[in-house]
Amino acid sequence: MKKINIKRWVICALIGLCLVLIYWLAAYYNLLPQKSYEAKDFGIMPVYSEVDFNNNGIDDYTDILLGARIDAENHPKYDGAYYSGGYPPDNIGVCTDVVWRAFKNAGYDLRVMVDHDIAKRPEAYPGVEIRDSNIDFRRVINLHVFFERYGVALTTDITEIEQWQPGDIVIFEDDKHIGIVSDKRNRKGQPYIIHNQGQPRREEDYLKRSKVTGHYRFDASQIDSSFLVAWIE
Repeated sequence: MKKINIKRWVICALIGLCLVLIYWLAAYYNLLPQKSYEAKDFGIMPVYSEVDFNNNGIDDYTDILLGARIDAENHPKYDGAYYSGGYPPDNIGVCTDVVWRAFKNAGYDLRVMVDHDIAKRPEAYPGVEIRDSNIDFRRVINLHVFFERYGVALTTDITEIEQWQPGDIVIFEDDKHIGIVSDKRNRKGQPYIIHNQGQPRREEDYLKRSKVTGHYRFDASQIDSSFLVAWIE
């Protein structure tokens, strides 16, 4: 009888551990129901761009946010394969593809702008050994250099919640990952991130899970208009 009780106890313990593990994984990947908040819930005034580059009646920052969300909702398969035309199909992508697609929605051809900057300042791009416009814009290290020059550098402190605004660009772990700031926030006021690591939810409470090493806002009003390149279908 005693041996039977011990066996039952071991089985119950294992079941309990499995349930804890399942709960932890579900929480880690943001699969559990979560309440999201907005900037107004924390008294934060939203920041809008003075620029509407594609003249669609929506400011650049909002367009970038919406473009990133379109990619998140499309849920492309995580695949960093090289494409001779530069742009992977809509059902394929990695973290950097979220960014150029977000900029495309605002009317910018990020690929061409990055390529032009690499040609102009090759010494600034340590990640480029041989210039290749088909892939250079899909590497986080190159986008970091680009936004360091053409973006407005902002705080990397996630507790300074008022400085995090929808459409901002965020770089993680010394150029290992990149994403776009959402207009949704967690209960502490920290924004969700729209990104692609192949995870189930592409717009999630991620900021606290990875070290931020760059935070930028693309303000086209501060950039020479001759440098800006419009997206052409």
